[in-house]
Amino acid sequence: MLAHFLPPSTSEIQDVEAVALLQQIQRRVVQVPVRQSTTAITTAYAHYPPDSPTPVLDTIPILLLHGFDSSLLEFRRLLPLLTHRHETWAIDLLGSGFTEYTATLAVNAQTIQQHLFNVVKDWVGQPVTLVGASLGGAVAIDFALHYPSWVRSLILIDIVGFSGSFPIGQFLPSPLIELGADWLYFRKHAALAAASALPIWDASLMDALRCSLLHQEMPGWRHAIASFTQSGGYANLSNAIAQVIHPTLILWGKADDVLGTVDATRFEQAIAGSQLVWVEGAGHVPHFDQPQVVADHLLSFAH
Repeated sequence: MLAHFLPPSTSEIQDVEAVALLQQIQRRVVQVPVRQSTTAITTAYAHYPPDSPTPVLDTIPILLLHGFDSSLLEFRRLLPLLTHRHETWAIDLLGSGFTEYTATLAVNAQTIQQHLFNVVKDWVGQPVTLVGASLGGAVAIDFALHYPSWVRSLILIDIVGFSGSFPIGQFLPSPLIELGADWLYFRKHAALAAASALPIWDASLMDALRCSLLHQEMPGWRHAIASFTQSGGYANLSNAIAQVIHPTLILWGKADDVLGTVDATRFEQAIAGSQLVWVEGAGHVPHFDQPQVVADHLLSFAH
């Protein structure tokens, strides 16, 4: 099944880049084999063949992976800067964004990895330059370790791995985890309400908040968050990071106020031959704060 998909509650969004990406989102079924059964997952993505009239220097596709409690919309400023040179994909991970949640399939590192493998194998059909932001970086590393022949190189942006995971989640009672999901929902709505009440409200801030809320209106969003939290996420990844063998570029916002900056050098030291680039004027999401800088480094490294 292939269908254009317009998420709910988009009518108030005015951001040109957000609107353009929303119009590009499609959903297609991915068959995810787990143990003795296969589950069909309707997966959200955006796909851009290169539009350059001249030959593309590097034919390796770029695949973008978003962060925790997010969607491919977080790449709305970066995508237009990549697609004229490269075939580019952005997908919503299993249990995230606008990808369907299925209660019969737990959301954990293993199922996310298997879902991503089938996307790469069935849709892209060749090795990729894997770009992971925040939690998406942990997904990218985990995927590269399990399917090394399907990855050309890694580009990691302010990523989870040494910190930022939530291993205690697997020991918490369900009501407490559900309360945490409610808090994730409430804090953004509260911020939107506060911004709306300002005498002179910032239209760009309002759009950013609305974009960050869209996927939370998807059926099963709370259950998917709870399922992933109960799995412990990528709590065991730190011991395997040094096993990465792919060429790796690490981009890190100099003003990251979510994960801080210490982990940037830890990743550089752990991954042999990796390159660390600090992004000035950027926080935890450099591809949103400084998209041109990130695109320049990304394209240069990909070539």
